Amino acid sequence: MCTTEIIAFAKANTYFEKLNTCLIGLSVDSNPSHLAWLDSIYQKTGIVVPFPIIADLNGTIARRYGMISNDVNPNVTVRNVFIIDDKGIVRTILIYPMNVGRCIPEILRTVEALQTADRTGMSTPANWTPRKSINCSSTTNI
Repeated sequence: MCTTEIIAFAKANTYFEKLNTCLIGLSVDSNPSHLAWLDSIYQKTGIVVPFPIIADLNGTIARRYGMISNDVNPNVTVRNVFIIDDKGIVRTILIYPMNVGRCIPEILRTVEALQTADRTGMSTPANWTPRKSINCSSTTNI
């Protein structure tokens, strides 16, 4: 996770909570580096990150979930998003290249589409949105 993504997820956390969804970050960096990120984010923006970031120093979890691409770099995770339901089933995997940030509104839309499809038994059509989207273009400079 990069700093801008941590901030974006932190800002959207209440939207995820309204969907009964918990955020968890995973990084192959150390706990001290995570604490430094979180402190830097707080010092520069006043944002407190409300979700845990797991330190996966040896990449065990990342490898199990296919988050490390040996073709790209055997020591760095690619940007993955896993939507896992309340039964522990991976429902969606989004994979972004290292140079493309994640779009939080699309992740929220996907969670809502999965929940809507589960609740109604129907599929959602192309470009389905349940409500007005969060502005994906807002940025925070650090």
